[in-house]
Order: sequence, then C-alpha cells, then structure tokens
Amino acid sequence: MTTTATWDDLVSAALLGTERRSDRPPLALLDEAAVHTVRRRAGLRPAVATAPPDRAEDDPRPPLPTAARQRLALLLTDRSSGTGSRRGTAPDLLELLPQWLATANAHGYAPPPELLPVLLDAARGRTDLRPPALTFAGPRARWLARLNPDWKFALRATPGVGAALPAPEESEQVHLRWEEGLFAERVALLASVRAHDPAAARTLLAGTWGTERAEDRLMFLDSLRTGLGDADEPFLEQALTDRSKNVRATAAELLSALPRSALASRMADRALTCVALDRAEGAIVVEAPHECDAGMERDGVVAKPPAGRGERAWWLGQLVEAAPLGRWPDRFGGRGPEEIVALPVADDWRGELHAAWCRAAVRQRDIGWSRALLGAPTASDAAGPGAVSLAERAKLLAALPGAERADWVAEFIAAHGLSEAFQLLGVCGTPWARPLGRSVVDALNIARDAGSYPWSFSGVMGLAERCLDPEEVVRLDGLTAAVEEPEGSAPGAGGYWTEAFQRLAGTLRLRRAMRDELARP
Repeated sequence: MTTTATWDDLVSAALLGTERRSDRPPLALLDEAAVHTVRRRAGLRPAVATAPPDRAEDDPRPPLPTAARQRLALLLTDRSSGTGSRRGTAPDLLELLPQWLATANAHGYAPPPELLPVLLDAARGRTDLRPPALTFAGPRARWLARLNPDWKFALRATPGVGAALPAPEESEQVHLRWEEGLFAERVALLASVRAHDPAAARTLLAGTWGTERAEDRLMFLDSLRTGLGDADEPFLEQALTDRSKNVRATAAELLSALPRSALASRMADRALTCVALDRAEGAIVVEAPHECDAGMERDGVVAKPPAGRGERAWWLGQLVEAAPLGRWPDRFGGRGPEEIVALPVADDWRGELHAAWCRAAVRQRDIGWSRALLGAPTASDAAGPGAVSLAERAKLLAALPGAERADWVAEFIAAHGLSEAFQLLGVCGTPWARPLGRSVVDALNIARDAGSYPWSFSGVMGLAERCLDPEEVVRLDGLTAAVEEPEGSAPGAGGYWTEAFQRLAGTLRLRRAMRDELARP
C-alpha cells in the first residue's frame, strides 16, 4: 500500500474527523497510520546499551521460615488498616508490622528478595518503619535504592545498610572511610567506633571538626552521648564557642550531664545562689536571676524565653536543670532527695523548681531523684494537677529499672484508672509485665461496666494490642462475649466493648502466632 499523507496530516485528520479533514474513509486512515508507524520504528537507530548494575552484595543471614515469609507478605499487602477506624474485630495488621520486623531482626533473618520492593514502599510511607525495615532489608536495600529514586531514603540511612563498615579496631580503614565516606556511612562509622572506643571516636571527630558543616557537626556531636564521660569535657568545652547556636546548646547539655565538669559546677554555683532553705519557716525560698549575662549564655542558657514564660523563671529553670543533683543535699542541711522534694516552696515557685529538678533527673539519669519526684503512685495528686506533670512523670519513669517502672504504673492505674495513664504506659517495656497487663485489662473491664463508650480508651486499647503479653489472651475469654448493658449506659456501648475485646483477643493470638513462626527451630 502506498501513502502520500504525512504523519502530521494523519494526526490532524484523526483529531478533527475524516469527514472534515480527509477524503479517506476511517479504515484507510488507520491503514496509513499503521504503515507510518512501521516506517518510523524501522528507521530508529538502536541506542548504546548501558552497563548493567553491579551485582548486589550477598546477604549471609538465614532465610525466613516459610510460614513467617507468608505472614510478612500478608502484613505488607494489607492496606485496610491505618485509616483511623477502630470498628470491627479484625487485627490492625499494619500496626503489627514494626513488631514483626523487630522480632525478625532479633533472630537475624534475611528478607525474601521478592518482598523487598513492597517493604521499601511501606518504609517510604512511614518514617517510624524505616530503621527496622532497613535493618531487615540489609545490603540489598541500598542496591535497590540506587535504581529507584522513590527509595532514596535508604541511601541516607545508617544502620545495617550499604557496604560493610570497617571494624573499629581497623584504624587505617576507619580513617579512610571517615575521610571519603558518604554522610550516612560516617555517622554509622562514628557510632560504631564510639561504642567500641570512645576516645578513638572523639579523636576521629576532632580531626575534621573545623571543616564539617554545622548540621553535620550537630549530628556527630550527638554521637558522644554514647559512652559520655569526663574525658569528653575538653572537646565539649571547645564546642561551647562553636559558631552554630544548636551545636553550642548540645555541647552545653552534654557537659551538664557530667556532674564533675566545669560547666556543671558553674551552673550549680549560679543555681545555689537562687535557691535556699529558710530555716525559720522550714520552706524553700527562691530568688530567680535578674539578668542573663554573657557567661550564662556561653554555658547554654537561652536568654529569650518562649511566649508566655517570664524571663526570670525561664533562666532559673535552665540553671537548676543543668546543676548536678548531688549538690543539693548540702544546700538543704544534708536532706536526701525525698526530704527535699517534700519541703514547701514559698511564693508559688514549687512548680518551676520541681519541673527543673525533673529535667535534671532525666538528663543525669538519677534514679534516687526520679523516685523522689515521682512520689507514690497512689497519691491523690499523682494523676495531676501537681508540681510534676504527667509528661514529666513519664520521663522520670524511663530512668527506673523496667520492673519497678511497670509496678509503679500498675499501682497508678489501680488507684486512678486509665484516663491519665496513656503517656505512662508508653514508656513501659514490652511485652508488659504480667501485673501491669492485668491492671490494664481490669481497668478496661471496669470502664466497660461503667457504661461508657470504648472510644475514650482507644489509645490504651491500641497500646494493649501491641504491648500485652500474648499469653494473657486467656484472661480475655470472659470479656469477648456479649453482656447485658448496665442501666444508664450509653446506647450500644456493650456491643462496642465486646467488639473491642474481640479485636484485642484476636490481635494477641496473631502476635503469638507471629512469634512462633519466627522462632528458630
């Protein structure tokens, strides 16, 4: 077949219609277009083939058991959860994925290669998934990330991804990687060396400190939290004069966590001049600073308070939280932390002073002061209002040993219920210790008997689904059956509670199955 029409003519006729632009019938137009298409393709010159990508690094870890691989595929492909709806009895599979990844990483399994793309897609959409997902994905994550820009976050990650880091004791290779590596590799390398030899890591950092970008200096400086000790003081004192405000603030914070540092001593001297014991009244009196001088600013005191805070209270809080807690007993006649905390504070300074002591106890990981500031979980003001807020209590709890922490929260729930317990439960180790788990279940049962809707406790219920020991499912059998609603209860509340308990029981059974599937034979 011959044709004299150009490709542009054919396109124009197709867009406007053969009746208006061409004397050819539609079938003839299509025939001519087909001929043109063949001619255009035949006339193309083949492009130069690009080099294939390098082979991905081998992953020496053992493969997943078959049942666990099937479970992972189900967790990754389910998209019905995460919509905010908590109706129905089906477990929230998407919320179980972080726990599955943590268990798989603890056993040291390698991922199925065919599931890596969907795993990286899931991690792309949820930043909280990235650390465990990339650790599980292993060296192939970086290989895939070079081929797909949607997964470029894997190139910035630090643990478990990319080329193997040199061993901390391989000094020559360590210095070479430190000088030439990507930023993520250097962060991971510094953390690895710091965990092995804090002094070597500090020396490594000091060697390039003056040439690093401000944001990089801040990230590198943060690595000194691991193994922080008195030997770090000279380097941190130098960082107090850094040109970056954030670097200076971080250096000051780290120095204040060293009770024997010169900065901690300077801050204590300032704080102790502001806080004293009036022996006649038996109360603590406070005289907050009247100015923030240059020396205070150099030591990390931020001069300008946030909106709504008074300057003097703002400066006082920063001084007290940076002062070593070990200096206060002498200031208060040899009293211990519990006795000091129990003292009345004049002129409404109690809240500011106790809040600053809370921050100091958290920063210095002081168990004695944390216990004193927490107080008894059954105290009437433990659930607030009080000098120590629930958010501060949650941070103080984190300083206590895991078993003591769980016991404190269990007693708190038994005394005050669940309405104020969400933040406290969030800092308890998982799975919850048996007494804590039982106190949560008992409190949920009491809330159901009160006749309210379960939605007020949806946060606690969600935590219970992820944190209750799966073996506690046997205690839920009596709660999953429909019950007669008490008089005065909200309409339909009993049915909603039954549904919520059924979902909780189903989730615990699923978590138990996941655990068993991942267990090494």
